[in-house]
Amino acid sequence: MDVVGRVRTTALAAALGLVSAAALPAAALAAPVPAAPVPQPLPAYRPADDAKPVEGKPSTADAPQLQAGSTYADRIAPGDRVYRLVLEQDQSNVYVSAVVRPDAGAKVSYGDGIQVEIMTTAGRSCPDSSGRAGFGYDPVPISAVGVRWGAEDLDCAAGGVYYVKVTRTSAKGSDPREWPLELRVQREPGRAPGGPTAAPSAWPSGPAPLPGTEAVGRGGGTGFNDARALGAGVWRDELRAGQTRWYRVPLDWGQQLGLGAELSAATMTKPSGSASGGLVVSLYSPFRGLVSEKDTSYDGKQAGVTLGKTPPVAYENRFSHDKDVEHASIAGWYYVAVTMGAKAAEFTADGTTVPLTLRVDVAGTPGKAPAYKEEPAAGGFGVGASDREAAKAGLTAPEAAEAADNASVMRVVAGAGFGTGTVLLLVLGGWTLLGRRGRGTTSA
Repeated sequence: MDVVGRVRTTALAAALGLVSAAALPAAALAAPVPAAPVPQPLPAYRPADDAKPVEGKPSTADAPQLQAGSTYADRIAPGDRVYRLVLEQDQSNVYVSAVVRPDAGAKVSYGDGIQVEIMTTAGRSCPDSSGRAGFGYDPVPISAVGVRWGAEDLDCAAGGVYYVKVTRTSAKGSDPREWPLELRVQREPGRAPGGPTAAPSAWPSGPAPLPGTEAVGRGGGTGFNDARALGAGVWRDELRAGQTRWYRVPLDWGQQLGLGAELSAATMTKPSGSASGGLVVSLYSPFRGLVSEKDTSYDGKQAGVTLGKTPPVAYENRFSHDKDVEHASIAGWYYVAVTMGAKAAEFTADGTTVPLTLRVDVAGTPGKAPAYKEEPAAGGFGVGASDREAAKAGLTAPEAAEAADNASVMRVVAGAGFGTGTVLLLVLGGWTLLGRRGRGTTSA
């Protein structure tokens, strides 16, 4: 083929190529665009491992019995659930907490909430027994507590049958479905004669001097049962829009807690935005009663909340009419819940985590416990050496229990003839492994 023929052939092929390309749809010519990753569901609340199934009744007839020292799992729709308690005349105080956790995406408003009331068989409410908790902007777990004051309220000091009524209130248009309900019954033993009977007149207040050291990673849990242990210091975690992380701090008698939370910049999908209640910090007592709560808006750039320093933990705080003082009345694990509002997803990358910084200050030297007739540890109260070790290692309650079991096994093995040094290395290795779990942040 001569040169002219080759030129004609090449030109014809090019022309045919242009015609073919023009006939193709535009989508076929465009470079493939990878699909945006689908955000994974937020981790669900972890129920208590030992929770017993129970079914409350709409009235006192055939109400199932609850036992002190136990945790129960039920479900509740708007309305009442009734349970039965059989109590001794021993001046003990009995706390019944009800944690309700809405389904993901459930619609809630300020008219929705949970209330717990302790009643006599005559249908009278025990004095100062009722506790209520309400929702804010998001369907997060909330807890309310009912109390039988066996030492202070003569009306309900007698031994016998009492009823626990749990009421779920619901605003018009809110989610009508049943939600999981967790009940926990804790008993605080009666105190010896001569104990305090009046609220403290004054206590050291004011803003807490929060630490500014380098942050250490501690991934929070999903609720009360797997809350990550913290001590004094600066801790780093991550949050997604609509997520709540849970932590626990041991506070002994006479100690105060200072707490601050900061939400850093997010990946923005819009030039600007604002979420009311974009950062919420809640502090709960060892019997799951709300001590204090504070929230602020979040614009995707920075937000911070600092709770007022708690009063020193003291038995007599329960006699106060100040809610911020009343629940700081017993030593034990205090729980911190930090929520990033779901509305933030409207202007930040959904499913992308945002850095969270927690600043924790524990002030005061542990003081002497009140004179109880029995040890309060059986009811889940007080701070022991194992609690302080768990806080240092950043263990959740299940991890601390596992570590205790391992230590017990090692003691048996040591008794069977292994050298003490070998056993100690094994135990320390177990604690190190669990401590690493606590130090690593978990971003789901």
